[in-house]
Amino acid sequence: MTLSDDDVRHVARLARLDLSDEAVEQLRSQLADILAYAEQVGEVATADVPPMRHPFGLRNVMREDLAGESLPRDEAISAAPEAEDGRFRVPRIVEAEQ
Repeated sequence: MTLSDDDVRHVARLARLDLSDEAVEQLRSQLADILAYAEQVGEVATADVPPMRHPFGLRNVMREDLAGESLPRDEAISAAPEAEDGRFRVPRIVEAEQ
């Protein structure tokens, strides 16, 4: 497949790239190679292959979410850099409305 400089500039414009003339020349052959390879992939005999969402059977590999014992509040807060009234004290990140 042969591509013109205008074809490469059009693709670059779609990708919001500003290319120099040298880059256009270099990318023209690379883009042509990519498109030729895509044509080869399209020639693969897939008429007898059923459509699928994923080539591998997917399953949830995470453990079941079960409620369990939690740390006592005093023990959890003991590791905090700052605590106040039995809660973690953190820096204010939102300014109060006035």
